[in-house]
Amino acid sequence: MLLDASQSQLVLVDYQARLMPAIFEGEAVAQNAVRLGRMAKLFQVPVFGTEHNPSKLGQNLPDIRAQCQRTMSKMHFSGVEEGLGEWLRVPAKAPQGNARSLPKHLQKPAAPAEERNSIVIAGCEAHVCLLQTALDLLEDEFEVWVVTDACSSRTERNRDAAFDRLAGAGAELVTTEMVGFEWLRTAEHPAFPEVLSLVR
Repeated sequence: MLLDASQSQLVLVDYQARLMPAIFEGEAVAQNAVRLGRMAKLFQVPVFGTEHNPSKLGQNLPDIRAQCQRTMSKMHFSGVEEGLGEWLRVPAKAPQGNARSLPKHLQKPAAPAEERNSIVIAGCEAHVCLLQTALDLLEDEFEVWVVTDACSSRTERNRDAAFDRLAGAGAELVTTEMVGFEWLRTAEHPAFPEVLSLVR
């Protein structure tokens, strides 16, 4: 099972200015999150961010915030508790037309809205906000792909425990390069040179 860019959305969880200095390998983790955001833009993959209690922890790092179409401020550890799932679901189309519309048998069927059910997720802290958000997304029947080299916690042990639990719950564990090359699928893709420059 490979990731498909047309079915994917990216969620970047809590890379906040006051939190990141305490995060294990925080600088490398943040760089990979930025790479993910840049790759997502190449493939027109929607990107969403979350910020936990930003009045205390600050906003996400500017380079990460710049990748996100929308950023959710939250107090629950899980973004799903505050409506992230609704952001990720395709909105139902409102009925269109009026009394003068064509009869139903002459109308063209509406194109179904494109589902993007594969959620590529990364963030901090892996064992708290990332874990709880990812588990809730799994419960809501999304496919969840956790980008391990763009996730961390204050301690390596907590980070690794989160990965073990997520894998056991059915999340796929991947790396930034795996995501990029699966979205590409072929070296003939027009975005191949840009993805290559991002991962080198």
